[in-house]
Amino acid sequence: MNIVLIGATGFIGSALLSEALARGHKVTAIVQHPEKLPAHASLTGAAVNVLDTGTLTQTLEGHDAVLSAFSGHAQTDVRDYYVAGFKSILTATKASALQRLLVVGGAGSLEVAPGLQVVDTPEFPEQWKGTALGARDALDLLRSETSLDWTMLSPSAYIHPGERTGVFRLGGDQLLVDSAGKSEISVQDYAVALIDELEQHQHSKQRFTVGY
Repeated sequence: MNIVLIGATGFIGSALLSEALARGHKVTAIVQHPEKLPAHASLTGAAVNVLDTGTLTQTLEGHDAVLSAFSGHAQTDVRDYYVAGFKSILTATKASALQRLLVVGGAGSLEVAPGLQVVDTPEFPEQWKGTALGARDALDLLRSETSLDWTMLSPSAYIHPGERTGVFRLGGDQLLVDSAGKSEISVQDYAVALIDELEQHQHSKQRFTVGY
């Protein structure tokens, strides 16, 4: 497929980039610094500010799908920046006539008990709250979206560098926890799950999660 990957040099974005290229997809990577991208025959870099909706729309045109690993965690006003950027991505995706949008979500909006989300628990780390709330806002925006074929994949509570095993569980809106009480996934296996979704199209207009 011919895809656009927003945030391709970030922690999760770089894993998605590696997985997509390894499977033979052609990628246009939207990043702040294209010079940081690896050299690859199927990779084109584009320095586009996601808040520049017009330029972003032009960049998206002619592709099969958009993968957004956009994150505002480096900003001081994380939540507001994330939501503004995500709204621009939504607008540009629709204006470019693309149908499919796959989004890197957060674990914060997953439930640990009926009606209780991870981000609302007392032990949730304060330094990640802005990003988690922004990702939850993005999920709310997607759920009110009527024209796009969207999917959001939330990771487990702990996403970390590790191995690409290809062995994991998928879930819905509840946090996945293993027999030892841990909720985790490697960033490599997270990328496998999202590129699987790109190819297999199993969770149209749904949020799902992945974990061990």
